[in-house]
Amino acid sequence: MKNLLLAVLAVAMSCTLLHAQEAPMQTILQEQSALILDNSRRTVAPAIAAVSDSGLPQAQDVLQAWQAKNLWQRSADRLFFRGEKVEGKTYALYDFDSGEVVGEAPSSELKQIKPNSGIRALIGSALVRFQLQDPDPKRRLAALTSVQRNPSAEVLPSLRESLAEESDPEILAMKQRAERLLTMAYDADEDQRIAAMSEMSGDLGVDVRATLNPMLSTRRAVFEGPPPDTLNIPETLVPGETIGVTEAYDTLVAANLVPARVTADEVRNALAEHIVGGTVGGVPVHRLDDPDIRLQAYAALAQEGKVPPAPDTAQIAQALAAHSFVKVYLEPSARVTDAASEALDTIALTVGANQTFDLILDGLSLTSIYFLAAIGLAITFGVMGVINMAHGEFIMMGAYTGYVVQQIVPNHTASILLAIPLAFAVTFAAGVLMERLVIRWLYNRPLETLLATFGVSIALQQLAKNIFGTQARPLTSPSWLDGAWVINDVVAISYIRIAIFVLAVFFLCVYLFIMRRTRLGLETRAVTQNPSMAASMGINLNKVNMMTFGLGSGIAGVAGVAIGLFAKVTSELGSDYIVQSFMTVVVGGVGNIWGTLAGAAMIGFLQKGIEWFNPSNTLAAQTFMIVFIIMFIQFRPRGIIALKGRAAGD
Repeated sequence: MKNLLLAVLAVAMSCTLLHAQEAPMQTILQEQSALILDNSRRTVAPAIAAVSDSGLPQAQDVLQAWQAKNLWQRSADRLFFRGEKVEGKTYALYDFDSGEVVGEAPSSELKQIKPNSGIRALIGSALVRFQLQDPDPKRRLAALTSVQRNPSAEVLPSLRESLAEESDPEILAMKQRAERLLTMAYDADEDQRIAAMSEMSGDLGVDVRATLNPMLSTRRAVFEGPPPDTLNIPETLVPGETIGVTEAYDTLVAANLVPARVTADEVRNALAEHIVGGTVGGVPVHRLDDPDIRLQAYAALAQEGKVPPAPDTAQIAQALAAHSFVKVYLEPSARVTDAASEALDTIALTVGANQTFDLILDGLSLTSIYFLAAIGLAITFGVMGVINMAHGEFIMMGAYTGYVVQQIVPNHTASILLAIPLAFAVTFAAGVLMERLVIRWLYNRPLETLLATFGVSIALQQLAKNIFGTQARPLTSPSWLDGAWVINDVVAISYIRIAIFVLAVFFLCVYLFIMRRTRLGLETRAVTQNPSMAASMGINLNKVNMMTFGLGSGIAGVAGVAIGLFAKVTSELGSDYIVQSFMTVVVGGVGNIWGTLAGAAMIGFLQKGIEWFNPSNTLAAQTFMIVFIIMFIQFRPRGIIALKGRAAGD
């Protein structure tokens, strides 16, 4: 019976050896079996490398199964398989070399390999070389994303190897960028690292700066005597100058080079604990009010060994003089840190230039918004001399017109294209109606006009609340206006702001065409220059005033549609722009469209400039802007571009 068992065992062992010889991956797993079963992050690396570097196509499947805890060893013959649950606790066993199911077994006859998080991370790094060359572009992209999130020196060779095989141009560009970043950070060749830094020094990507900055990280070090010449030292710290005396001494204490300082509280507590018979350290308690006496008593206790010794000023100075304090780069190579510093300086200069350009774009954007909001007021106030406090409500009416159109026409592109002329028509009619019912009776009476239009403003706001409620209404922009035009990682401007800029330029051209190429414009300019003479020439003053006021109101309605695309559409929408509109017209110069444009530019750039210094407080920026404008008007009351001739005198 014993001989029979030995024969069966010998046959089983010979079958196992024959299977291993015919299965190269199984052979590798058997050779590394001890390390795999040990399941320790400190010792498993050679086993992972043996599988990864085998050059076998099965390597990826083994690593993926191992990482996913699907690697099993059959207890009977010690062979490794990929296991998949079939039913209950029964698993189908897949052979790694053939890829076929070779049987089923209950979990009681199997040993599951359960790698911890550290081992899974090592396996993940090994898998990158396969995933970067996977036929599926989604898997290659996922592997590349993983490399970008968790860069390491181990993946650099695999990344370089995958570049020649990459067929997708977008993924290839991402791989090339990742390779440059990893080269800067981890390449063993200093020349390669420096060349990569020089190549990427003109790149504004945040990832470039995130790669370079750690190279300039430092630690503080202290040495007895001068520091070693082998260290990469950017700065020597001088106690009392570049580092505080107390901070320097505490550094020595932390390095266990000198005794710790004793604070005043520690002195008092120590003295209180050692009072004996009304004295402490030979000093009567009633004399301890003097700090110097307390220190003498403490020194006496220290000589008796009852408390730790307290270093005096001379001892502290002597200890500091005997040591060197330096900052040491974590990067040992001075050539690398010099190249990284130079690259960061170049990037900082480029970033500053682009931030300036971005600030200019923001200023132009705000200029176009203020100009679009003020161009209608430039007509009614600048040309006609009417102080229309309800101008903001015409902006609000235009925005609500756009909202109503979108409720009827669900297509956002069509609704916006329809809302612009409809908003002009609605507010034009409202302006004509207001001019006929209110304004015409108050010409040349500015105070009464101001009060009357202010009352109309309140009434229109309340009417809007009654119709639409107090909740903000959405005015959705078309999908092609979503997002922003991103020039680089620093400069970007939203498509809505670009569209508003184009709309402002368009209405500037429309205004100039009307004023210089139409009969209405000719008559308006004549009435502006000399109303009496214009009337004697047969011009209907009432009609001209009505049409001019309607034109200004209509443009305000179009401005409301544009502003509503990025601002909340509420009954108070116009109130947010009425002050800026008046300031734009007054600062630019009453009665001159170019002055209005100049005023909008001045206010827009001024506000953005102030916000740049204090970006968290836009209210303060507007306050400073108003103060500046008040001062400006004191020195130039007629604005940037003042009217000349008879109109100026009027």
